[in-house]
Amino acid sequence: MPPMSQKRVRDMVPKVLEGELITGRLDLLALFRGLDQLDLTPDEIPQALLGELFDLDGDFAEALAVLDEPARRFNVGAMLRDTQRALGRRHGTVVQFLKALAPRGLVPLEHETMRCRAALTLTDAYHSIPGKDPTSG
Repeated sequence: MPPMSQKRVRDMVPKVLEGELITGRLDLLALFRGLDQLDLTPDEIPQALLGELFDLDGDFAEALAVLDEPARRFNVGAMLRDTQRALGRRHGTVVQFLKALAPRGLVPLEHETMRCRAALTLTDAYHSIPGKDPTSG
């Protein structure tokens, strides 16, 4: 094992964390893409909850981005607590979002989300993460 000063963040967090973050990002990305395919008006979409979902996605991306960084640069305990809190909020926020969505959008969104999710790859989980997104130059 490398000396303490060379440990990466991933060496100090549960091994399952990266997988949970990847799943969270892919599930949210599928929801966002599915929603984008619908003909709902902004008034039919709960904007505040959508914003919360975007914030959670940003939290997941940020956590993925730092996993390979030197642990000495971060308060890993605080980062882990914040990340686990965000992961724990995802399901409830999605449920609230769906309850507040215009009823006519529920079934089409479910179909579009499943279609989109099936097409996503591991690479998509790293979209917009500097140094990890293969589509960024």
